[in-house]
Amino acid sequence: MTELQKKIVLEMHVSPTIDAKLEIRRSVDFIKSYLIKHPFLKTLVLGISGGQDSTLVGKLSQQAIQELRTETGKTDYQFIAVRLPYGEQADEQDAMDAIAFMEADKTLRVNVKPAVDAGTKILEEIGVPIRDFDKGNIKARERMIAQYAIAGAYQGAVVGTDHSAESITGFYTKYGDGGTDINPIFRLNKRQGRELLKELKAPIHLYEKTPTADLEDNKPGLADEVALGVTYDDIDDYLEGKIVSAEIAAKIENWYLKTQHKRHLPITVFDDFWK
Repeated sequence: MTELQKKIVLEMHVSPTIDAKLEIRRSVDFIKSYLIKHPFLKTLVLGISGGQDSTLVGKLSQQAIQELRTETGKTDYQFIAVRLPYGEQADEQDAMDAIAFMEADKTLRVNVKPAVDAGTKILEEIGVPIRDFDKGNIKARERMIAQYAIAGAYQGAVVGTDHSAESITGFYTKYGDGGTDINPIFRLNKRQGRELLKELKAPIHLYEKTPTADLEDNKPGLADEVALGVTYDDIDDYLEGKIVSAEIAAKIENWYLKTQHKRHLPITVFDDFWK
């Protein structure tokens, strides 16, 4: 491994091999510990897309809540799964299948289309050009506004789905899906997340479907791997410390370097990585 790959692997905390049962336990215990440490929190809130990552984190969240209710005798702990479509979305059935699999305590549905369209219209009326890509980020941020509003109403924490194969590329919206309270599966890469879902007996179609952020109107269902120009298998190999081609390594490292700001709190005069 190059020195940069060693640095990145260390930062992303990915192990080359895992025990799925132990990693499930580790994530569930982490979630429980966070809630116990902050006794004013009674609820976990998670946006559900119907993809691999939210399906996994939702199942882990519900398991943590169920165990806390049993262990503490407190019935006010709850997990809220939130559907956040922009109008009608093609993968709606997958999202509902995911919610059924995780057996969420409560499901809420917030259509972000009116808020997104209104905000976009206001900006365009004052001469601010909004590209399709920019609108996609507005969608992600509106979804997080809704989740934090729900969390505020129910004494909750917003749970994130960021994992290390996503974190290394910065493949999320800053202060959108990247703005959460806890990230229980950070340290896992994409294939390891699938291992956990297999162990949890998740419906196969939820973790074998093509990963997509599905944010752009003009590119509906655009595959993550197409947008990134590199496959998750390549990213996973890199994170596990395996040798990948120089071309693949360069693409991954370019994504890592240019998205450092996303993995950092707001920059102050005391920070130097951006210079």
